[in-house]
Amino acid sequence: MKTATDPAAPRLAPLRVPAFRRFVLANVVSATGSAMAPIALAYAVIGQGGGAGSLGVVLATNSVPTIVFTVAGGVLADRLSRSRILFLGNLLAAAAQGALAALVATGQAATASIAVCGFVSGIATAFTAPAATGVVAQVVAAEHRQQANALLRLPSNAVKVLGPVVGGVIVAIGGPAWALSWDALSFLVAALLLLGLRLSAPVTTSSALADLRAGWSGFRSRTWLWTYTAAGTVVVAAWLAGFQLLGPVIAAEHYSGARSWGLVQGAFAFGLLAGTVVCLRWRPYRLLAVAVLTGAGLCLPPAALGFGLALPWVLLAAVLAGIGLDVAIVAWNTALQQHVPQEELGRMSSFNGVGERIAIPLGYLVTALAAHAWADRAVLLVCAGAIVATTALNLCVRDVYRVNRT
Repeated sequence: MKTATDPAAPRLAPLRVPAFRRFVLANVVSATGSAMAPIALAYAVIGQGGGAGSLGVVLATNSVPTIVFTVAGGVLADRLSRSRILFLGNLLAAAAQGALAALVATGQAATASIAVCGFVSGIATAFTAPAATGVVAQVVAAEHRQQANALLRLPSNAVKVLGPVVGGVIVAIGGPAWALSWDALSFLVAALLLLGLRLSAPVTTSSALADLRAGWSGFRSRTWLWTYTAAGTVVVAAWLAGFQLLGPVIAAEHYSGARSWGLVQGAFAFGLLAGTVVCLRWRPYRLLAVAVLTGAGLCLPPAALGFGLALPWVLLAAVLAGIGLDVAIVAWNTALQQHVPQEELGRMSSFNGVGERIAIPLGYLVTALAAHAWADRAVLLVCAGAIVATTALNLCVRDVYRVNRT
């Protein structure tokens, strides 16, 4: 029995809210499928004779709708019941992944059909992501929101450590259709859980277009918000280019290939999990400054790979980057929820999300062009330098130090 004097009581306080427990459970269930989906998707494309080009097309068609429709999702999140949006979005994702699993299982999958299913899943993500951001602020008291954000990420990060391993085993034994089927089922179960969340819809008398204009005006007027978004776009692009794209290439050329890269990915996932634990214990006052500074840890793995450090140092860099990233995410979400009114959260988070999603194709495109002119290790060091320089510029913004714990 936990008492009011128990040190763990404040950290676990959000779990005493039934709506929050339901939301956490839904996220964990869907995360189990999402952790397996990338490897299942890759082998589904390979299984129908596709290569890197086909996989690139599939990934692009999944990311495009998240860029195009995220702002619309943010507007709806501030006008409709967020629980209803999350229910419908997870239901749509379940249908898309279920259709893909059926196509793969029956041997009817082709690059075009896989891409269509990915496009539909991308639409679902575009509408659910802004709605999910506002749920914590709607169901958890302000003084417990950092703990709530950390508790929300704790089991999901644990799943990220084990999910790819389990997914790889399932794909190896039964084929990608089984892993894709589980992904579809996880979305369906999450949708049913979210249906019981029953969050009230905001009261609004303005049109959707008026809300969009007001949201954009509110975004521009918050210097700390748009500068963090702009900086985040550069940081994410450099991180994706330096770690996700060039990391496996460097591992294949200078380390032991897939084995080494698997260890690096596992170390990063472990760091994310450790970062969540840090957030349960540490309550920084300068939330946004902490988010900016800890996010700079993403420069460490590209720098370690670029300098050709031994594998243990690369693993340490990956762990530290994971810790920093998770602290940054929790601090940022808490700052957003405390300094943006609930009725604007969907739109503000969607504008921020668009910036980060644009970074995905931007980072890959710039790296592809740079790789023709420079050595891979030089590009990695440029990516690390870009993260450091962007962080330093963002820390020069005065408003960063005014967005503190309330």
